[in-house]
Amino acid sequence: MTRPARPARRGATALLAVLAGTAIADNYTLQPALAVVAADLDVPLSAISLVPSAALAGSMTGFALLLPLADRVAPARLVAAHFAALAAGLVLAATATDAAVLIAAHLIIGAAASVAAQASVIAGRLAPPGRRGAAVALVATGLSAGILLSRLVGGALTDLVGWRAMLLVCAGVALLCSGTAAALLPRERPGARDSYRAALAALPRLPVRVARLRHSVVTGGLWYLAFTLLWVGLALYLARPPHSLDSTAIGLFGLAGVLGFAVLPFTGRLVDRHGPRTVMTAAVAVAACGVLVIALAPDSVVGIAVGLAVFDAGCFVAQAANQSLVIGIDPANSGSLSGAYMVLYFAVGALGTALAGPLVDGIGMRGTTLVALASLIAAALLARVPERAPLPSYE
Repeated sequence: MTRPARPARRGATALLAVLAGTAIADNYTLQPALAVVAADLDVPLSAISLVPSAALAGSMTGFALLLPLADRVAPARLVAAHFAALAAGLVLAATATDAAVLIAAHLIIGAAASVAAQASVIAGRLAPPGRRGAAVALVATGLSAGILLSRLVGGALTDLVGWRAMLLVCAGVALLCSGTAAALLPRERPGARDSYRAALAALPRLPVRVARLRHSVVTGGLWYLAFTLLWVGLALYLARPPHSLDSTAIGLFGLAGVLGFAVLPFTGRLVDRHGPRTVMTAAVAVAACGVLVIALAPDSVVGIAVGLAVFDAGCFVAQAANQSLVIGIDPANSGSLSGAYMVLYFAVGALGTALAGPLVDGIGMRGTTLVALASLIAAALLARVPERAPLPSYE
């Protein structure tokens, strides 16, 4: 067995945060230009709308197949290889002549962008004792910044140089990140106890066998269900009377995430001092307060904006604390554990996305927010369940 990697030198966690944000942003940079792309390729918008879905499907595939590599491959090699693949996917997308190629390219982009989740695993494993929460929160801050700024940067670059050149610029940045990772990240290989093939075979069974992972999946899934229900539901609701907002105005509500981005740097200290479960419970309670504001004033644009800001902040903090908990179950196999967690987490999010439209049509926006509120209350109660399970067995 290879020896465990030494704690990262000063600045490595910050670098991982930047890399995570840069990688995840490429899942979203093309979204503001989808109508332009459809016109350029002379295909229906319905066909181009599959591009974001392909990126999500690619990410879920990456979580399942590539995250376990974080337990077995040196960070420098692993992160550099993912960014090289990301650059290749972006170049393929930039040169696409039809929708099928563009969709296939975004499958590659999504899979390679899963390196953002690997960055959290690597940072958590390399953190000094008592600093795991701070390390994971810092990477989560970078990841949130990437999501928050991606559409703004993608739209601006598209207007300036066109969507193809915008993707090529992103490819160049990905290559720069690849070289930086290879030069500056640790080269020691982690010492996972089993083979990659065994890890893949065990992945579907991990939530069943590992009680603490199962608990994290259910708890995180409950608030992510609320998150997708609320955001997708509001996008549909705000486009209709009495609000009748256009896409640009609805998109501006995404700036509510700025508050979550602002509080994330403090999350790590709270997790390290009070424990992830305490922080999760408080964060989900805060998120529930934000949903309650929206439920009480669904016709107020100001009320919705304030409620979303509080809701996003609570969900962002809860997710950072939960990821710290998952990594702490068994740091040597945190890639596999995080892979199982992220796949199921995103699957629940897809369910919320599918349910949002029928719920808004059937019970209205206030009813949909009450469903989201019930999901958050359940998550807050579940987060307080004490840990009694021993470390998992992978035999």
